[in-house]
Amino acid sequence: MSYERFAYVYDELMKDAPYEKWLELLLAKMTQYGASGKNVLDLACGTGEFTVELAKLGFHVAGVDLSEEMLAIANEKAALLGRSIPFYQQNMAQLEGLGVYDCVTLFCDSLNYLREEADVQKTFGSVHAHLKQDGLFLFDIHSIYKMEHVFQNQTFAISDEEVSYIWECFAGEEPYSVEHDLSFFVRDPENGLYDRFDEYHYQRTYPVSFYQEKLAECGFEVLELLSDLENEPIHDQTERILFVAKKK
Repeated sequence: MSYERFAYVYDELMKDAPYEKWLELLLAKMTQYGASGKNVLDLACGTGEFTVELAKLGFHVAGVDLSEEMLAIANEKAALLGRSIPFYQQNMAQLEGLGVYDCVTLFCDSLNYLREEADVQKTFGSVHAHLKQDGLFLFDIHSIYKMEHVFQNQTFAISDEEVSYIWECFAGEEPYSVEHDLSFFVRDPENGLYDRFDEYHYQRTYPVSFYQEKLAECGFEVLELLSDLENEPIHDQTERILFVAKKK
């Protein structure tokens, strides 16, 4: 999957992302579970928006993403703020040589981009290897309910002066998977005309029990399962499930 052009509209599409709530959650859970260190690894960091916010709060943070284009924007943001933040282009399932952290974050359903069960387990193993003892791992996933009742056979659209898109969702090949077909229309500031480009994304999720099993196999203890960012237990219509796990 290429993010070459997608990277440049990513922040516009993510402008309503709950960055502040992710920060609040991270701070609350680190306090609650005694993770007093300041070293955080932000996986699938995209253009570094959340990573930079962590740095502003005084965290010693590093970001990881698969996209070179995303990381180029992340580096620009850090430089503009005068922050020295290391960004690494790596696959989350094959993390290497990044040091040891007090907490690892993996937000915005990024784990659902892994199509193979083995890659999910490899990611958990990679995270475990980069956490200190009793370190926290916070990540979220799409629920099965969201895959089957919110995404499938749905069309979403946004019309904006600078960036518009049409987003169509279809059932994927594997169970609990979705194909995302997106067409973007981006205004050229020089001539006022719109350039179109298309993106294809594929996401897959699994039952909660699958994630719990793989986390346990990799040496994690699941501390909490939360519904979205509401700090309440999951239920039948939870759309996003947030895991709080600890390295044993």
